[in-house]
Amino acid sequence: MRNRWVRFFSIVLTAFAVTATCIWAQKDEPHIHVFVDMVQLNVAVTDNNGNYITGLRPQDFIITEDGIQQKVATFSEGNEPTRRLVNLAENDQSPHGDLKSDVSAKQSLLPNDPPETLGSLVAGANVFILFDTSNYMYRGFVFAQDAIAEFVRSLDKADKIAFYSYSRDLSRSSRLTADRTQVIRAVRTTVAGDDAALYNTLLLTVKDAAQYTGRKVIVVFSNGPDNASMVPPEDVAELAQSTGIPVYMISTREAKIEPISSTVFERMTAATGGKAYFAKNWKDEKRAFASIRDDLGHLYALSYYPQANPNRGWRTIQVKLVGEHLKKYHIRTRNGYRPLPARFASETAPASQNGP
Repeated sequence: MRNRWVRFFSIVLTAFAVTATCIWAQKDEPHIHVFVDMVQLNVAVTDNNGNYITGLRPQDFIITEDGIQQKVATFSEGNEPTRRLVNLAENDQSPHGDLKSDVSAKQSLLPNDPPETLGSLVAGANVFILFDTSNYMYRGFVFAQDAIAEFVRSLDKADKIAFYSYSRDLSRSSRLTADRTQVIRAVRTTVAGDDAALYNTLLLTVKDAAQYTGRKVIVVFSNGPDNASMVPPEDVAELAQSTGIPVYMISTREAKIEPISSTVFERMTAATGGKAYFAKNWKDEKRAFASIRDDLGHLYALSYYPQANPNRGWRTIQVKLVGEHLKKYHIRTRNGYRPLPARFASETAPASQNGP
């Protein structure tokens, strides 16, 4: 008899707990969202003479990650608006089972949530300029400022620009903005100073740029080697690759004095899909900035949601063109990335004012 009463009260308490849980759920409606990241690629296609190849279509590209073919999810050329090609729901990969990296695209697991938009994947790019104001810059300082100011003016209106300067420390002189006047004012007020900690400050710039969705680009003007950093350039290059940020570097003859620096510049830019320039004079500096602007206007932006891949370490990316008539062209993009952990967020809807 005693055991029967124990079972009875257990059932009653369980029913009460279930009812209370249901009422709480109706009031607060907790929603769990998964942030699934796309891998975004900036791809330059050129012929043997370095001329850009335009007019290619999504089906002209094949992307593989560790040999696994991927589905192109979004596509654009130059400054045209981005087109969606594949939704996450159409992709073979479940959002739960994989680690992915770089451009955040919020996807709800709730069936009634509206599909994601492309508000952050529009034409143009967020351009971060990092200017060397170390004691290497005493010569030609004004000419470098002129070249940067002209570059800022020439960028398309869809672009937002941030201007940072560095010597031993990083100075965020102008945060990301569409106001060209503010950026140029920041350029003009820089002064030459201390030793050069290029890789320390470039790492911080990459971290800043990685917080934004869509296309991001870093343009570095460095007049000489790094003599004050604690961060190795390999770490900076890997983070830029993993977050999908091409690094362009413009340097002068001063960097050529130290072959190690010039080699690092070339390797870092190549690994991230950018370019390295070594200017002999102020005219070369302006031509280098014009070349970067031209490059940004001709890049293909492709992205994909990674297919299931057990590899949690470095993943190799290859981009190829389809068809014999396209195989003669050259492709420049980043060569891989290291996945960043998947992110989860819990959101609780406010209770109805009218009650359940």
